[in-house]
Amino acid sequence: MAVRRPGLIALFDNSCLLPVLTDYDYVFSENGLVAHKDGKLIGIESLKSFIANDQLKLNELITYFSCYYFNRGTFMEFRSGMINVSPIGRNCSQEERDDFEKYDKIHNVIPKMVSVLREKFAHLNLTFSIGGQISFDVFPQGWDKTYCLRYLEEFQEIHFFGDKSYKGGNDHEIYYPNETAEQCTSLFLAKQA
Repeated sequence: MAVRRPGLIALFDNSCLLPVLTDYDYVFSENGLVAHKDGKLIGIESLKSFIANDQLKLNELITYFSCYYFNRGTFMEFRSGMINVSPIGRNCSQEERDDFEKYDKIHNVIPKMVSVLREKFAHLNLTFSIGGQISFDVFPQGWDKTYCLRYLEEFQEIHFFGDKSYKGGNDHEIYYPNETAEQCTSLFLAKQA
């Protein structure tokens, strides 16, 4: 059996992954919508082909941000396969990021915003996925981390590990919390014979 280098699936855009493209057999950014094999682009999908700008009414999203005192700019980042929405803004400092995360745990800013937007845009069949400290992602149903599996049909066994595997988290669709725990136990904590 050939030993392979691990693959990498990431939500963020491809520019962050350029330095590691050749370190992995497969690199999938933006939930697998931008796919590389051995450092070469093998597939790309665009949100623009799925949803027209007039359907999204992005300006309506901005009204939700004005309710909070911690606005730092770049509230929406339009990526190839998703829109990343950050109530505090992606331009915040690490300290502000940490403070917002604490605030959000108490006041549920992101879950409340996701709930409102999920209802408002239900007709577009979008997924609202919470991930990271300060943001959530919006993308068409099915464009989650399972999307990259179409490039991996040759493999009989795939192990995935994620930190947001709860319902609504950005790893939930590809693996559930108990399955991640079982994998970690069997692969890393199994008793030595």
